[in-house]
Amino acid sequence: MNEDLLISGFSDEISSDFDTQLEVVSNLGMKYISLRGIDGKNIGDFTVDDIKENVQPRLQKAGISVSSIGSPIGKVFINDEEGFANQKSMLDTLCQISNLLDCKYIRIFSFYIPKGEDADQYRNEVVCKLKEYAEIAEKYNVILLHENEKDIFGDIARRCHEILTEVGSPYFKGIFDFANFVQCGEDTEECYDLLKEEIVYIHIKDAVTSDSQNVVCGTGEGKIPELLAQFIESGYKGFLTLEPHLVLFDSLKDLELEDASEIIKDNKGLDGAGGYKLQYEALLEILKKIESEEKSQ
Repeated sequence: MNEDLLISGFSDEISSDFDTQLEVVSNLGMKYISLRGIDGKNIGDFTVDDIKENVQPRLQKAGISVSSIGSPIGKVFINDEEGFANQKSMLDTLCQISNLLDCKYIRIFSFYIPKGEDADQYRNEVVCKLKEYAEIAEKYNVILLHENEKDIFGDIARRCHEILTEVGSPYFKGIFDFANFVQCGEDTEECYDLLKEEIVYIHIKDAVTSDSQNVVCGTGEGKIPELLAQFIESGYKGFLTLEPHLVLFDSLKDLELEDASEIIKDNKGLDGAGGYKLQYEALLEILKKIESEEKSQ
């Protein structure tokens, strides 16, 4: 496989139990995880000492490194000033945790917009608050990764491009999440063309528009095989992070404003480990095909 590509994943989709997460990931031969749910608790609720005493030793023992912190930063309503203040404090702690774990990325979002209101009217406020986040990250030399996510300001490519351009910080870059763009009615090819210069991290998640359900990567409308080939051809180096969303898992309730069962309508006969393995193997097949096509050209 291309040595410039590193496969990681949100291992809390395997199990809420952290030891089980590490065991499954290790057995698959993976060396990285994205840290989000640990023993049923969100990463945002940990102190630096918690991580130092209870998490870092287990990571080291398993030989697993952290590709990114899957934080809930930016998942508050844009007009919730108390929530924003609390999240700035949380981000400071998460930056310290990132430094401790030798991880340079923290995944964030760009605020929920009040239901029924036009997101564009909040652009200046969103940009100002994201700049405050980026200033905190700069102190610790950490890069914040904005995930295009449903129900937040930066849900569609145009608004993602606006905030990435206007924040204009080397400490604020973009994630490309195929499924989220599909679920927002976007054409992922057009999203790629607009955002490719700002993307430094990729989530491997796919979906279909017919019922907005998540599906195995490469089988949905995210155009993952085609766009990954373009990313690789243009020199992308870094993480491909599995976020299968193929089965219901504990942390999902913290991630979605709507009922998670609307996005994952059946469990496809799998448990968390099975869904994770299925996504991992599907990604390996996609990469193998891209590599063989490159060689035959």
